[in-house]
Amino acid sequence: MERPVLLPTSARSENFAGLVYHLDGELVPALTVELMKGQNIYFEHHILLWKHPDITIGIRAMKGALKRMIAGMQIFITQAEGPGQIAFSRDGAGHVFGIHMKQGEELHVREHQFLAATDNIEYTFERMKGISNLLYGGTGFFIDKFHCDNREGILWLHGYGNVFEKNLSPGEQIDVEPGGWLYKDKSVDMRTNVQSISTGIFASTNLVTNRFTGPGRVGIQSMYYHMPTSE
Repeated sequence: MERPVLLPTSARSENFAGLVYHLDGELVPALTVELMKGQNIYFEHHILLWKHPDITIGIRAMKGALKRMIAGMQIFITQAEGPGQIAFSRDGAGHVFGIHMKQGEELHVREHQFLAATDNIEYTFERMKGISNLLYGGTGFFIDKFHCDNREGILWLHGYGNVFEKNLSPGEQIDVEPGGWLYKDKSVDMRTNVQSISTGIFASTNLVTNRFTGPGRVGIQSMYYHMPTSE
């Protein structure tokens, strides 16, 4: 099996879907997007680092607001309209990168790791039943879904540590530590895999992983991330 490949950690004047962006920095990287007049992107409100004064900031409502509110998730996201430059950075060490999405593509991302996206990418979510009970103490586990609707777009994510990508062929599988996976293509199947490990006189313990089956991409972050759970 080919091992996962490290994604680029920097970009200078990357141009896609009519937008130019830059990725700078190593320990706590920053994303800078150059917006022309009338161009829009949306982002998590707490990640803004700096912006040009001509950038207009507004609020964008999300679909399924009531369900998100009940789940304790954000129901509004922040939107920026050009012209000008705007920069984002998450308050933590990691890896910022852009995924260039073609029309009709859909990407599934673990919650709280979305950074920004072009305005044509639809943002919804799905609660993953069963996984939360095994891995998160019943607190709930959500997957953010991003669908590129009517033209090409860009989705920017933040991974903890460094981010690697494995492109699975049809039927090919990989087991990933539950806090280690970051994103997957819609075509990739994800299931919880529990393996009992005997410890002799001390009975047994369970090894829990997420098993991904291709075809499609799986993103893996080298610093495991788990949502805090109640004691």
